[in-house]
Amino acid sequence: MTERARPAPPSVTPPEPLLEDGAETSTRSPWQLFLLHFRRSHVAVLGAYLLAALYLMAVFAPFIAPYPQEQIDRQRFYHPPQRLHWVDPAGTFHPLPFVHPTRLVDPANFGYQEDRTHIQPLRWFVRGAPYRLFGVIPTRRHLFGVDPPGRVYLLGSDPSGRDVFSRLLFGSQISLTVGLVGIAISFTIGMLLGGISGYFGGWVDTLIMRATELLLTIPGLYLLIALRSIFPVSLPSQQVYLAIVVILAFIGWAGLARIIRGMVLSIRRADYVAAAEALGMSHLRIIARHILPNTLSFVIVAVTVSIPGYILGEVVLSFLGLGVQEPAASWGNMLNQARNLRVLSSFPWMLFPPGIAIFVTVMAFNFLGDGLRDALDPRKVLGGRAG
Repeated sequence: MTERARPAPPSVTPPEPLLEDGAETSTRSPWQLFLLHFRRSHVAVLGAYLLAALYLMAVFAPFIAPYPQEQIDRQRFYHPPQRLHWVDPAGTFHPLPFVHPTRLVDPANFGYQEDRTHIQPLRWFVRGAPYRLFGVIPTRRHLFGVDPPGRVYLLGSDPSGRDVFSRLLFGSQISLTVGLVGIAISFTIGMLLGGISGYFGGWVDTLIMRATELLLTIPGLYLLIALRSIFPVSLPSQQVYLAIVVILAFIGWAGLARIIRGMVLSIRRADYVAAAEALGMSHLRIIARHILPNTLSFVIVAVTVSIPGYILGEVVLSFLGLGVQEPAASWGNMLNQARNLRVLSSFPWMLFPPGIAIFVTVMAFNFLGDGLRDALDPRKVLGGRAG
């Protein structure tokens, strides 16, 4: 009896490289891989959420703020932050938080005392000072407030009796956007000049690189102050804002241009660049369409790391009295009011709100930048974790 032939064992294909969650790298797009790696960095995700919340508050600042940034209360200079209560002195619970009205008992030291016999409920979507939401929609609705003539100071008031919480929100519109606008200008200039320098080489490269080296030899802070001194101090706040953006953009493009130039020197030898040249594409189109897009992974990370520098630049100018002028608010000129030693010791709420806002913003951008750098690392995106 002949022995029946045994069937051949099934072929075993090697497993695809797996990521940490067991998903196959070959079934995911680069964007999905980026999101997967980015979400693993909890600190970076936290930074992204913090920045989203800060910028949303800046966009809706006129609605969230109970009072205009320039509104003065001559009865409540240096008013301390008010506490929210839910239980009154009689022990009754209130579903809506409330504050007690205050009266000035020590004018020399700006001492206030709560009147616990009365309460002022915190009301939602109240009518207040008129404004234009997004600069277009006229309305009088504010997120919260108390019945007039009462006022609520969640973060206290400044030397002019203006609400610190409202000014912090309005100041975020300047301090947060100056970095975005400055980065958009400086990175456009830096990428364009760096791309041209690396692509053409020769005397063009020499001219651009010597200009960047000259700019980089000047200390940034002194150059910032010197350029600001060119503009009159009495400029309106809108023009001062534009001047600060131009100054920060002017001193911020040189470092990026040098890095982009080095990247372009290696990219310009790629086959697809040679193919584009053979097809007769213009040099500017090759730079814009084929070379600079390949530097975006670095640029995205550099943007998140550089924006805090622009924010701190505006803060420094405003702190020194060369930035946004009163009555317009920015985090820098709010810090400027806390320079006095008496203010720091007696009225600490003048320092902590803008100081904490600047600290949180800078750290959030740094966290986000670290997460983006790790998520955009090609070794992680392409390699994953081998099974």
